Amino acid sequence: MKLIKNNNNKIFLHQNDLEDNLKTSDIISIDTETTGLSLQRDRLCLIQLCLQNKDCHIIKLDQRKNGKTFKPKNLIKILSDSNVEKVFHFARFDTAFIKKEFDISCENIFCTKISSRLVRTYTDRHGLKDLIRDLLEIDISKSQQSTDWAASELTNNQILYAAKDVLYLQELRNKLIIMLKREGRLELAKKIFNFLDIRTELDILGWQKEDIYSHSI
Repeated sequence: MKLIKNNNNKIFLHQNDLEDNLKTSDIISIDTETTGLSLQRDRLCLIQLCLQNKDCHIIKLDQRKNGKTFKPKNLIKILSDSNVEKVFHFARFDTAFIKKEFDISCENIFCTKISSRLVRTYTDRHGLKDLIRDLLEIDISKSQQSTDWAASELTNNQILYAAKDVLYLQELRNKLIIMLKREGRLELAKKIFNFLDIRTELDILGWQKEDIYSHSI
């Protein structure tokens, strides 16, 4: 395990799984990094967690010879724990790769992208960088967005970038919950979050770009 300190935050880099004795929290921010954007072609490389104390844990997943990743039992236990709220940005993408790689469903989800689209109807900018800037007045760099996450050794810049993708999600969640309540859309958001597991199953099966509810002529 590698430790990097960034200002007041600690970033821990783990190989394949979390430590057995890691103390988690009731709310965890989660993000993933992959070799690409295709569920059928690409694979999961990193999973980033941020606890409520702002400690970040990055799990680098190695690839086996048969093309499958290791089964990280400690990480899977957290991801499948319905008592732990999991905050994502664009949960549809992250949970689909998690479901494909580990054959588990993430429950108790909050998605900042979906929430933003429900209440920030005055803009079409719902990216993570936009949300952090507009709601938290913080500018983050996305310079490492397109990089080789499957590299055998990650650079410090890659590690810091991966950590920043989860560092602010809980603060965004809190701001967005206030906005959702104000507009009377919090319960609607929860229903959408609950549907994500079915949506990602459709994505994995090849219906990413189709709306099966639409009336096709």
